[in-house]
Amino acid sequence: MSEQQRAGAPGRLYGVGLGPGDPSLMTVRAVEVIAGADVVAYHSARHGRSIARSIAAAHIRPDHVEEALVYPVTTETTDHPGGYRGALEEFYAEAAARLAAHLDAGRTVAVLAEGDPLFYGSYMHMHKRLADRYPTEVVPGVTSVSAAAARLGTPLVEGEEVLTILPGTLPEEELTARLAATDSAVVMKLGRTFPAVRRAFEASGRLPEARYVERATMAGERTGDLAGTDPGSVPYFAVAVLPSRIDAPRPAPAPDTSGPDSPAPDASAHDASAPDAETGPGEVVVVGTGPAGPLWLTPETRGALAAADDLVGYTTYLDRVPVRPGQRRHGSDNKVESERAEFALDLARRGHRVAVVSGGDPGVFAMATAVLEVASQDAYADVPVRVLPGVTAANAAAARAGAPLGHDYATLSLSDRLKPWEVIAERLRAAASADLVIALYNPGSRSRTWQVGKARDLLLEHRSPDTPVVLGRDVGGPAENVRTVRLADLDPAEVDMRTVLIVGSSQTRWVRRGGGEEIVWTPRRYPEA
Repeated sequence: MSEQQRAGAPGRLYGVGLGPGDPSLMTVRAVEVIAGADVVAYHSARHGRSIARSIAAAHIRPDHVEEALVYPVTTETTDHPGGYRGALEEFYAEAAARLAAHLDAGRTVAVLAEGDPLFYGSYMHMHKRLADRYPTEVVPGVTSVSAAAARLGTPLVEGEEVLTILPGTLPEEELTARLAATDSAVVMKLGRTFPAVRRAFEASGRLPEARYVERATMAGERTGDLAGTDPGSVPYFAVAVLPSRIDAPRPAPAPDTSGPDSPAPDASAHDASAPDAETGPGEVVVVGTGPAGPLWLTPETRGALAAADDLVGYTTYLDRVPVRPGQRRHGSDNKVESERAEFALDLARRGHRVAVVSGGDPGVFAMATAVLEVASQDAYADVPVRVLPGVTAANAAAARAGAPLGHDYATLSLSDRLKPWEVIAERLRAAASADLVIALYNPGSRSRTWQVGKARDLLLEHRSPDTPVVLGRDVGGPAENVRTVRLADLDPAEVDMRTVLIVGSSQTRWVRRGGGEEIVWTPRRYPEA
């Protein structure tokens, strides 16, 4: 009889982590708890076999009371009126009641769990139902994630890399996005989910890196490349692994440490006109970082930045991208776009994976056009080029203000560096006379101080002086300032290159809500003539 039974006190509940399968990987504490328990409980399928019990078998005595918690279903097919979830909910409630009866009688109960009890484990369902009513201790165990990395013999994460743990039951598109965005990953719960998981790895561009581990540390263990794994042979107890990218083996492009403002690489050391014989042509991906820092990056952009051998871009935008070991960064001034594009394409032609970093969306007054213009030359016809979208400044400012772009709108640049002011003025008149909301990029700089005033005066010929104008400066950044003024009150001195302007149409509303919040929005319905 236990001390609790003698004292009439309730028993103690233990969640015991057994590790990934090899009994020798059980912790000393796990063995101690099982030895001192009155009741040993474990989950099993309807066939009665329990992996958890088999791991701990050497420590289960004949006088232990055994509670086999047998799942009523193991797939989502059931005739239970509440469906699969209803059947499991009923099972967990009944199992918790069985264990509670032992605890009420003062018996110590050890619930066995493969891996770690609170890491995708069945024990947690007992814990949530009983831990607030009885003294409880959770004994951690080695997870299948750690076991898989050990069996592969490769680092899982290093330095500041991010590890993402994903269940294979997630929708395929969600898996794809998360795999593209992370450094390292482990996808669990394979089995019947494997075909979709493999497609997600392929769609995210991570399949060549992916490894496969089946029954780590257990009998029948198998490891290999995920790409070559037969889908029909994959059990539930298998994981897909993206190991650390740091020092990971991959084709080595020709070394180059120059930047777009530096002299061309020495042709005698390397022929820049043709790809390396060992690597073939690389790739240029033009990415948009959004208006500010990491919160504005898409998963696809994160993945492309992480996978690149070289980052090329305006230094201000490169500074937004985390530094990764082994990655080369080539920063330059903002006025050498064509040279920057040519430099990136030359790197790719020699086998480098290059990310050209642009602010906002690369296709909106940014680097995508410069790269594609150079890529259209015959010399770069065989270099793959992709453009990945980003959040552009107008959308970011509009979201902060409300919804001023809720109806038709035009996007114009006020910079006359690449087109005459006469063209800008003509387009402003056309957009204003069409009653479009107008988003104005590049409104002013130290060397351009008069365009905003000219644009305001021109717009006032077609718009009411009370037309709301949103000024969005450094949206998402530390100096963010978004406010709204009347068109007639727009002061050019308050506008610079970090500001985007959104000029409302005749229908745009500027209202004050309760609490003093101001919002600007343009109705989707336009009045009939």
